[in-house]
Amino acid sequence: MIVIEGSLTLSVEPTESISQAMAAMVTATRAEPGCISYSFGIDVIDPRIIRIGERWESREALAMHGTSDHMSDWRAALADVGVAGKALDVFEADPEPL
Repeated sequence: MIVIEGSLTLSVEPTESISQAMAAMVTATRAEPGCISYSFGIDVIDPRIIRIGERWESREALAMHGTSDHMSDWRAALADVGVAGKALDVFEADPEPL
């Protein structure tokens, strides 16, 4: 299993437009083959920070995610608001027990 934890820091506070883009990204990604979980969250102290949590069955599934149309749409939405910082950590982990 591949685990990604991290954050994006936007240049400005989130707008309705970026919130809609976040919801579309999460919804589409959760439907992808190999996606175990995918979530975004706005930091309660600094709303410019988007917390990211992802779980993937394999690196191949993650690689396919990177080429998806909704990833392109998400990158375009981020370009509109600007990204001041990014921190993503990728780990390999044992699958979660049932």
